[in-house]
Amino acid sequence: MEVDRAAEEVVFTELAAVAGRGEVFSVLSEESGLRSFGADYPLVLVDPVDGSLNAKQGVPVFGLMLAVLDGPTIDDAFAGSVLNLNTGEAWTAIRKQGAWRSGALISVIPREDRKRFQILGLESSPRALKLAQPLVDHSNKVRILGSMALSIAHTASGGFDVFCAPMPVRVFDMAASLLILAEVGGVATDLQGNRIGPLKASLDTRTSLLCAPDEGLHAEALAIVGTQG
Repeated sequence: MEVDRAAEEVVFTELAAVAGRGEVFSVLSEESGLRSFGADYPLVLVDPVDGSLNAKQGVPVFGLMLAVLDGPTIDDAFAGSVLNLNTGEAWTAIRKQGAWRSGALISVIPREDRKRFQILGLESSPRALKLAQPLVDHSNKVRILGSMALSIAHTASGGFDVFCAPMPVRVFDMAASLLILAEVGGVATDLQGNRIGPLKASLDTRTSLLCAPDEGLHAEALAIVGTQG
């Protein structure tokens, strides 16, 4: 979409300026693919507009995703940022140092209802909704934002008790938010309980996703998903 191309141009202008100051790195972008600025790593992942269909349709929920990796997998992310392009709110994380929301350390909202999920977040199509039905039945409310990066970030803060993408989605879009989630003690797996971290951070790698801000909520959600089979 034109909005993606325009946003990417702004991002690459800034990254080119960084390279002009002597830094070496590569960039993997949703629009332009892989571009070298003198070294394979660090690798900067860029999704200029995560939620571009929302942007096109005038729905004000979309963001910029940036992640910096020192290796080829999601676990190799050492810095991440998700910027809500409508509100200006920034979510950031540095590996083993913490995660921040608008500059303040993220404090996870405590769960209020011990028997049900207060809010379930979904990345969904009509078919995927059917796959997520056991989780929907266990939830008081459901939210579908249309932006993976923002949805996982809100899960990291406890805004969503659980976030689920029942059908395979791109790992690329998750990289920064999964680091934010990990830094607050959250858990992310596929729907079979396999860790997302070892997956290659490429434009082609896809997986289902089930994540929560703590181990207990994730284990509960995983058990519920397992009842559908």
